[in-house]
Amino acid sequence: MQRATLHNEDEIRRKDVRVGDTVIVQRAGDVIPQIVAVVLDRRPPDAEPYRFPDRCPVCDSLAVREEGMAVKRCSGGLICAAQAVERLKHFVSRDCFDIEGLGEKHIAAFWQDGLIRQPGDIFRLKTDVIAEREGWGRVSASKLIAAIDGRRRIALDRFINALGIPQVGQATARLLARHYRSLASWRRDMEAAQDPANPAHADLLDVHGIGADMAADIIGFFAEPHNRAVLDDLVGKDGAGEVSVLDYEAPTQRMASPLAGKTIVFTGSLESMSRSEAKARAEALGANVASSVSAKTDYLVIGADAGSKATRAAALGVTTLDEAAWLGLAGVAGEAC
Repeated sequence: MQRATLHNEDEIRRKDVRVGDTVIVQRAGDVIPQIVAVVLDRRPPDAEPYRFPDRCPVCDSLAVREEGMAVKRCSGGLICAAQAVERLKHFVSRDCFDIEGLGEKHIAAFWQDGLIRQPGDIFRLKTDVIAEREGWGRVSASKLIAAIDGRRRIALDRFINALGIPQVGQATARLLARHYRSLASWRRDMEAAQDPANPAHADLLDVHGIGADMAADIIGFFAEPHNRAVLDDLVGKDGAGEVSVLDYEAPTQRMASPLAGKTIVFTGSLESMSRSEAKARAEALGANVASSVSAKTDYLVIGADAGSKATRAAALGVTTLDEAAWLGLAGVAGEAC
């Protein structure tokens, strides 16, 4: 027997397993070798606790263990060689940049041969170089380059999704795009949000659907210099990079809605619909739904048994709506029970 599981960092510390220790091993369920305990009377006098690295051994980015998680993870993201191929595959996938003809095998092969190392390299691929590769010709290489060039302009939500931030998928990317409206605004606020006392931190948590753990992942992405360098390479500090990220625009049919672009908060219970139905209705009409009242709130909808949000709204001068007024703005006044 050469290997046995210790599960994770917490188990190593709980069992106080140190470098050089002799341990007792059993087969958990008669299958998996598992370290049960340390034989303390055989511990070397100079045995030291194992110190988990705080930096990735591959890319030297910070290794971070988030609250409630069992393991540390590299924060290098898009530039870490250990993660790069999978993240590049995600970057070009259907819900992200959706580059036709650039499949998983091509990404892996281009990475292996040093043609791409980070997302910006995809947009610097050349027809002549690809055409010389085995299995390629000038026609197929030209088609790939044309497909890549056709994706140099991308919607903000797709771009956010493409970054591969932990816990941020397609739905969350849309929430962030709708709330921050532009890449520049989002990036500026996320870098400011690294200070918990900065209003940008509270504003992120105020986005409906963004919890503390997810916010930590988003802020952590921007805290890593390597990730910021990837963004600079892609879009350029002056906007003259490899790609152009389009500002978020609400769908045309929502533009006539009085709620389009407004930030709305709900408090108390409504009689005509559930809170979740009301939030979904507001978002469908182009509104940003927040969980707490701030100076950026446009409307507070007050239902029965409203709490302290009404008091805060009054202090900030936020417009308050009763249920009837809310239904009128939402265009569903006739649906009230």
